[in-house]
Amino acid sequence: MFVIGTAGHVDHGKSTLVQALSGINPDRLAEEQRRSMTIDLGFAWLTLPGGTDVSIVDVPGHHDFVRNMLAGVGGIDVALLVIAADEGVMPQTLEHLAILNLLRVSRGVVALTKADLVDDPDWLDLVTEEVRETLSATSLAAAHIVPVSAHTGQGLDELLGELERLVSALKPHVDTGRPRLPIDRAFTIAGFGTVVTGTLTGGRLRVGQEVELAPDGIKARVRGLQRHHDKLAEADPGTRLAVNLVGVQLDELHRGQVLTTPGWLGYSRLVDVRLETVPQCPFPIRQNLEVELFVGTYRSLGRVRLLDADELRDGQSGWAQVQVREPMAVVRGDRFVLRLPSPSETLGGGTIVDANPRRRHRRGQPDVLARLAALASGEPDQIALQLLDAGPLSMRQLIADCGLDEQSIRGAVQQLLHRGLAVLLDERQDQACVEIGDTTPLLSQSAWERYYRRIVAVLESFHAEHPLRKGMPLEECRSRARLPAGYADQLLALAVAKGHICLSGALVWLSQHQVVLSAADAERAAALLADFDSSPYAPPSAAQAEEQVGAQVLQHLIEAGELVRVSGDVLFARDAYARLEALLREYVAQHGSITVAQFRDLTNASRRYALAFLEDMDRRRVTRRVGDARVLR
Repeated sequence: MFVIGTAGHVDHGKSTLVQALSGINPDRLAEEQRRSMTIDLGFAWLTLPGGTDVSIVDVPGHHDFVRNMLAGVGGIDVALLVIAADEGVMPQTLEHLAILNLLRVSRGVVALTKADLVDDPDWLDLVTEEVRETLSATSLAAAHIVPVSAHTGQGLDELLGELERLVSALKPHVDTGRPRLPIDRAFTIAGFGTVVTGTLTGGRLRVGQEVELAPDGIKARVRGLQRHHDKLAEADPGTRLAVNLVGVQLDELHRGQVLTTPGWLGYSRLVDVRLETVPQCPFPIRQNLEVELFVGTYRSLGRVRLLDADELRDGQSGWAQVQVREPMAVVRGDRFVLRLPSPSETLGGGTIVDANPRRRHRRGQPDVLARLAALASGEPDQIALQLLDAGPLSMRQLIADCGLDEQSIRGAVQQLLHRGLAVLLDERQDQACVEIGDTTPLLSQSAWERYYRRIVAVLESFHAEHPLRKGMPLEECRSRARLPAGYADQLLALAVAKGHICLSGALVWLSQHQVVLSAADAERAAALLADFDSSPYAPPSAAQAEEQVGAQVLQHLIEAGELVRVSGDVLFARDAYARLEALLREYVAQHGSITVAQFRDLTNASRRYALAFLEDMDRRRVTRRVGDARVLR
């Protein structure tokens, strides 16, 4: 299934031509019919002479409705550029043509409408030559020009024949298994409920399927599919589609959302792009210029950050980041258009090369520019490598972010693993031969080395600051090494597997790190432990112990297991703690439960020590509190 989209200046007869070709008036709004002017997107369909069914998206031509026009042309396969023979090329002809060029719509035909109003053949030749010259530097340079009249029927058969030729030369739409339907309309139908329409790309949709509305994360189910009033059980990529949804209300839907399958299409407010300006750019694109970004049916205000230039003028191109106000659900390879919000003018457009960059880039960084060039190259291994160099990704997310078919990316990843350019975040050694699941996390070898160096540097610094501590608290290491959320434990586990880092419980340390007490510290530690042994159930407080040996020696004794901290200020020697637990278990086994007072009498300890110990037993899930008593779990 393929889609033809109109383009052209207001009053040049786009809607009239569509009706003459298809028998369907695409002006569906009462105001459009009253004013005889297209305001929003219109839709029709026809069967070409060879029997091929095609959809038609009719767009408004007035300058005030370019935003609506942009919502319709993002998914078209063939352009039907309409130019009135009695007027020739007009301002919106040029703007619509510039937009088609930015979107790289390379197949199209020009309909010179109202040919019946031109009596002078020299005038028609002059207009034809003007159109040919206008097209010469655009993606539609090879388009045929066909004089037509919607009123007399002149040239309509020739126009249909040219559309047939263009459509028959198109390749089938790629099925990557990741369907996307950018929503251009949402409405309700009595007896059916909520319906959205759009052009399906990337994969199939079927009745009964669970779907998600990105970027909002709203879940729904497909109740029905319809194409040109025909019900479908399944729809292929490239189809203009109406989707009847269950589980979502009309007020939750809007133009710009993307209907897709759950779990793969993320959202972002920042994209890396290759940006080019239109040949006669009405305003130079400078740093932090406020713009409107259009991708598919989505639009939002945002700002441009140029990465390799101070400004871009007529026909110039460069690397940039665009940060928008509203979250967008896009993928690498999507084409976009930038417009100036006021005055409303088209400035340029291009290709999204990274749909979810991890950070804002600094200007003029050679490594950043080289990475963007690699992402734009289109080679699967280079694209995958650059995305993995920014940090860990699951296989499923990598496939989604690459914007290519799954087979190509899986093959590219196996190549990268075999060449030692990528690693799996697990402890398997023969990584080039393993089966990679959808949730398996990967990253580039260079990214792994950066994380590993950060972990080691953080641990070295910690050991230098705290030579008597066995190790660094795990959470502190995750934070100070800036390990990515969700992958910190896998990164640390891989570091441990390399043999240079140790991890036990909540502590992590370098394997070569050894705690050695000085003679003076060892003497003070021995004296403190003797004090704890002499009064096992009423030992010195934590504050007293710290005053006697110092904070670092005290922490060393705790980490070494010589002392057990049961509360902020209560410590017990290891043997005393074990005896207290044994007494507790024995008493409760005999009597069924124990209170604080009973435990205090049993151990001849003060209430402060007895309560602290019992609360520690609760935390360790040895006991459970029932009213004023404790029972064994």
